[in-house]
Amino acid sequence: MSVVINTNYTATVASNNLATSNSMLQKSITRLSSGSKIVNPSDDAGGLAVSMKLSAAARRQGAVSSNIGNAVSLLQTQDGALKVAGKVLERISELRTLYSDVTKSSSDLANYDSEFTALTTQLRDTSGEAFNGVAMFGSSAVGTVAVTENGGTTVSIAARDLTSSSTGVGTISTSSNTSLGDSAVTLDAISAAIKNVATMRATNGSEQSRLGFAGELVTVNKANLEAANSRIVDVDVAEESTQLARWNILTQAGTSMLSQANQSAQSALKLIG
Repeated sequence: MSVVINTNYTATVASNNLATSNSMLQKSITRLSSGSKIVNPSDDAGGLAVSMKLSAAARRQGAVSSNIGNAVSLLQTQDGALKVAGKVLERISELRTLYSDVTKSSSDLANYDSEFTALTTQLRDTSGEAFNGVAMFGSSAVGTVAVTENGGTTVSIAARDLTSSSTGVGTISTSSNTSLGDSAVTLDAISAAIKNVATMRATNGSEQSRLGFAGELVTVNKANLEAANSRIVDVDVAEESTQLARWNILTQAGTSMLSQANQSAQSALKLIG
């Protein structure tokens, strides 16, 4: 091998190797300090693209889960109101039976009527209940709840018109009924109103059940999406620690060898001297 001054090939190779080792060492340090396998897009361009989509889908799943939880809370509140309405109707049914007692005086009947009108007012007030400003009762559906992150599947919260005469308690709760002796206030009419409330509660329960399972599925899907994303972007600490040790040793060795390579060129000076 020729002894030259202008070109130190050995030092150049050592310098290149040192630069590579140092670059990889810095990358390992960055990965371990950030916990991310993809520090720069160039590390895994395709993986980064997939990761962004998976991450966004997981975030949407979390939002869907929150919406489902809120819808369940609305239904639970609605069922609580229906439960009270059922108790009110049971009391009206009891009052109607007591009202037919032949031993009751006119003042006794007036007292029953007083309670009856108060209870019908309560039924009308119950029909106006709202959850966070959203009416829980009415002739139109409360709304639909998306149960998938792409919005492709929804659950509709059916309309429950508490004031309806055919499907609600309107036959009993109407303000035109002022006495238990009114022709519209019969045990059959009261029983029909109780049946309507029972049907509403059953429908409410079925919607809660479906939303509960839908929420469970969303939770599972979110966890799986996060796990899939983790396999792409999260650094394997054990593996990367091994690489860190490797590149650290190579960097130190490269530094030492570069120093040796730089000194080897000085042998040419001895020939000149």
